[in-house]
Amino acid sequence: MDGLNPDRHTIKLVHWPQDNHPSILAFEAFILIPHRTNTLSHSRSIAPRKVSQHSWSLVQKGSTGVNAMQLVVVSQERVLIIDKVEHNPLTIDGHPAWASEYNLLTHAVKPVRLQSNSFCAGGSFLGNGTLINVGGNPVVEDHTGAADFGDVNGLQAVRLYHPCDSVDGECSFYENHERVRMASPRWYNSVVRISDGSAMIIGGSIKGGWINNATVNNPTIEYYPPKSIHGSKGNPIHIPFLQETVGANLFPIATSLPDGRVFIAANQDAIIYDWKRNTEIRLPRLPNGVRVTYPMAGTGLLLPLSYEDNYTPTILLCGGSTVDDKTASYEISSQTPASSQCVRMVLDEGGIKKGWEVEQMPQARLMPDAVFLPTGQVVIINGAGSGISGYGNVKDQVGASNAANPVLKPVLYDPLLPPGSRFSSEGLPSSSIPRLYHSVASLTPQGNIMIAGSNPNLDRSEVAYGTEYRAEWLNPPYMGAQRPKILNYKNVETIPFGKTFSLRVENCGDKSQGRGVFMDLGFVTHAVHMNSRMVYAKIIQTADGLWSITAPPNENVYPPGPAWMFFLCDGIPSEGKKVIIGEGHSPPVDEAIAH
Repeated sequence: MDGLNPDRHTIKLVHWPQDNHPSILAFEAFILIPHRTNTLSHSRSIAPRKVSQHSWSLVQKGSTGVNAMQLVVVSQERVLIIDKVEHNPLTIDGHPAWASEYNLLTHAVKPVRLQSNSFCAGGSFLGNGTLINVGGNPVVEDHTGAADFGDVNGLQAVRLYHPCDSVDGECSFYENHERVRMASPRWYNSVVRISDGSAMIIGGSIKGGWINNATVNNPTIEYYPPKSIHGSKGNPIHIPFLQETVGANLFPIATSLPDGRVFIAANQDAIIYDWKRNTEIRLPRLPNGVRVTYPMAGTGLLLPLSYEDNYTPTILLCGGSTVDDKTASYEISSQTPASSQCVRMVLDEGGIKKGWEVEQMPQARLMPDAVFLPTGQVVIINGAGSGISGYGNVKDQVGASNAANPVLKPVLYDPLLPPGSRFSSEGLPSSSIPRLYHSVASLTPQGNIMIAGSNPNLDRSEVAYGTEYRAEWLNPPYMGAQRPKILNYKNVETIPFGKTFSLRVENCGDKSQGRGVFMDLGFVTHAVHMNSRMVYAKIIQTADGLWSITAPPNENVYPPGPAWMFFLCDGIPSEGKKVIIGEGHSPPVDEAIAH
């Protein structure tokens, strides 16, 4: 068995019945046959999880300058951080900044100029690589005075950010509130990039609040650029699901599916929405009374897609709360236990009929973040063990926080292991920094996880669970290993769908097992990882150090737009390289309503 990879393997037993002993199984031979992949559930295979001599580490380094309410990786070196309008230590134009750019290599931070109040906005990249950030809150007046900041109303705001990928490039937001704005006010909306490279803007509230209600609920979707479909003429399109889930339905968990439709979860329910036909398919209700969207915030991901099972989608939803969304705030406590439940469902006919598969995390979590590693595993991090999202609402507040009992140790989830063995905290380090409401976490192009934020307060505060500016870095064991390195790479290449191209890789020999993945690292806020995605690529080794890789086959499997390409050698990932999947075109504009 020399040379056998340290991973799960299959033994095939062939029964040759004996004449006098038909119940006896006799072994005539045991043959070990080398193979390139490991057969797993749903016919899916991956490179082995290589056993590493290195260990996990957690390092605190750097300051975000503004609270990290929203976070998105925009280039190899840069992370964009967006906050609400408040008294952050970083300043710009003579007032506190509420956005910043963080350099992943130097840990330097600089302010970014915004016009409108981006309090609890949503975001997504478009097919051409532009970032859209939408929604927010009205002008800040009652607590600080508008003169402190000069912000304008953000409820209908559309902020466009064009990433500049050169090291010394100056990136900025474009805002023109007279000409470029949403048709409807939205606070706590989610944004999904769909198969034509445009953005679907989902739900929210028409003004700030806490638990959504019928007087402020916005049970509609709209698009950017606007679409005149289903008779809308570019106006919002009513979605019955978002009306029926009113209560805990803010920041819906949504993702594009590999058939072009969109999965949406809110409150205790979920649907598959066909945006081309404006139809809903109702899915089984989430088990055990668990709600998964704000303010009973859980988290969710579309698990990695693979050509090996024809990109069959499986959705994962973790955490949340069983608090009833009709309960008055004075009846809810910061000590009310959160939920440890994780559920997953295969979103095909058989999987939907089977329903939700229920598992339990080692700890209950409200407001967790679920972050893909390039290995296909998921790190679940941050959050509280009790309470509810928000601040200043419930009894037994800690400072102003509605939640308490921060969960300081992450857990690793391996979707390819059997039920009951998917969660592990072995070797994972604990933090000393509570990460509660308004916290974030994201994979970086370097392959580690950036953790930041936490501010369950009206403004900057130093009370218990005060405003947090310290950044942390969770380093998986592969960060200390010899890692493969992509050599023949040009800055931000455009890769058409289905194109096969050659990749030269260092530190990966001709007997190694290679794997290519394309990842959207997501737009992260309020435990929602908008557009987070991972697609395994077809790959063949053509020579020592040279690999043939095929891009995702179409715009449904990977909606056109930015991706990070990682190469794994024997389960150890390279650093990610930024590419554009598709043609890099701007999303379609409906000329009939463009003006």
